[in-house]
Amino acid sequence: MIVEPIGTVVGGRSEPYDDDWTVERATIRLDADRFGAEALAGLAEFSHLEVVFAFHLVDEAKVQTGARHPRGNPDWPLVGIFAQRGKNRPNRLGVSRCRLLAVDGLDVRVSGLDAIDGTPVLDVKPYMAEFGPLGEVRQPAWATELMRDYY
Repeated sequence: MIVEPIGTVVGGRSEPYDDDWTVERATIRLDADRFGAEALAGLAEFSHLEVVFAFHLVDEAKVQTGARHPRGNPDWPLVGIFAQRGKNRPNRLGVSRCRLLAVDGLDVRVSGLDAIDGTPVLDVKPYMAEFGPLGEVRQPAWATELMRDYY
């Protein structure tokens, strides 16, 4: 499978550190060689986006396939890579929901995107409430603690 980025994150954070992503503002700039502004027609009608991106700075040698303590915290349980959202994933793919601020030509301005400047963007989708989970959502206490200051 070959996946080609549709654009790049411009601005926002330059270093990948956790927490306080709500304050970040960035632009997703579409590849002008592949897309025209019509690719974004109607997107501004939505309040939020789902963005799929590549953790491009993760060295393949650091990819994890087993279990680890999230964020290396021994107070949290040892859980498999697919039971957490860490960046050292087998395919190094990130998925983020963020607020859409504006669409300007090939630029999509967002806040709260937890991707850094220069990140390759693989896809952008409008968030629709109907795609949210049905029923009650549950998660372990360590996950709630980990995410307390993330956004």
